[in-house]
Amino acid sequence: MKRTPPSELLIRQRIAAVTRSLPGAREGHPESLHHARVATRRLREALPLVATGSRGRKLEKKVRTLTRALGPVRELDVALMTLDEFDGLAPRAAIARLRHLISDERRLLHEEMCRRISKVDLDELRTRAVAAARKGRPAKKRLESDPQRLAAAEQRAGRRAASLRTAIDNASGIYLPDRLHEVRIAVKKLRYAMEISRELRRSRATARIRTLKKAQDLLGRMHDLEVLIARTRAVQGASSAPNLRVSGHLDRLVRRLENECRQLHGQYMATRNKLIDICDHVEHTAERQGGRSEEHTSELQS
Repeated sequence: MKRTPPSELLIRQRIAAVTRSLPGAREGHPESLHHARVATRRLREALPLVATGSRGRKLEKKVRTLTRALGPVRELDVALMTLDEFDGLAPRAAIARLRHLISDERRLLHEEMCRRISKVDLDELRTRAVAAARKGRPAKKRLESDPQRLAAAEQRAGRRAASLRTAIDNASGIYLPDRLHEVRIAVKKLRYAMEISRELRRSRATARIRTLKKAQDLLGRMHDLEVLIARTRAVQGASSAPNLRVSGHLDRLVRRLENECRQLHGQYMATRNKLIDICDHVEHTAERQGGRSEEHTSELQS
């Protein structure tokens, strides 16, 4: 029975996840839209392992188009879900005002999202990406492994770990939303890179990836609250600002959101050392992989 090389299987699975979730995203289903956006990010992380140069950049550009098209609508979906959580805990007039404005904006952005998605030919993307994965695959005797692409994946994860370490250092221990958002992005990229290495190794280890997922969720929640705070402040400062009573209610909502942000920051500080330990492990693994690659090259040349 013909077996699919790990790197080709990796690409096929990630493209399948994109194509499976996009129809629901077009119809406006929040969960499908979320899955589609995550799937495009995972695909973008995998593509450089099989396609380099101009061909790789073109493929990644197409997938990036999908990610960016989905992003604004997904952000509004999260804002609406967050408002639902505060229904009954914050003044309802404030919640209703924000929900109405955000829902109107979402309808407009959803139309724009569908227009941008329709410009990407998924069949062509699949054909080109799978062809790139097949090119340069290992010899038949070693079909079960893909050492060169595994080495590349480990090196890429090492760079992601170094970026996360820098982001953590830059965020320091102070509550700085923009810098914490950079930590969140770096955590997400490292997680996706480690998932690829894990799949190519055919490993079952998940503990470190689970830790990254928890940190990503925590930082994501913090970012979502900050986005909602900014939107609330924008409503208060708009030319069509609400009356003083509703504005006061919005102030109370903002204070609730800010309090939760501070609590979440404390939880992040408690997990920061675990993230640094993961960076140490991944960077060390990348260094070992790099050393083995150099030894292998020397043996071939001698």
